[in-house]
Amino acid sequence: MKKRIIAGFFCGWIVLALTGCTVGEEEKVRKVRDLEYTVVKEREIPQDLVEVIETKKAEKFKVTYTDNEYLYISYGYGQQATGGYSISVKDLYESDNAIYFSVEVHGPKRGEEVSQGNSYPYIVVKTEALDLPVVFE
Repeated sequence: MKKRIIAGFFCGWIVLALTGCTVGEEEKVRKVRDLEYTVVKEREIPQDLVEVIETKKAEKFKVTYTDNEYLYISYGYGQQATGGYSISVKDLYESDNAIYFSVEVHGPKRGEEVSQGNSYPYIVVKTEALDLPVVFE
């Protein structure tokens, strides 16, 4: 009985060790093409999207919206205690089965004079409407 338990444990360990090598490996995403985009000014954001952003802006959010002509992709950093934050697009591209979107958030620099009071940094970009899901990286 003791040998069976040890053998079972040893076999289980081998299986975990062998499958563990492949579980951690990520599949490579094949970039089909970079997407052209425009960072949308606040006054040019569609009203329906503005309303969604207003309800979500206190927390981090990732929202997409389409008006059948354009796809709007937005990312919000949530409520911050001061101003001085900015968000820039790191990457926006189409793969075989999705659109990939990544941003970089930049906080105020040490010693930089910033507005006091809460701020809600977010970015909205506009690109062509594609019938693909958006993956936020």
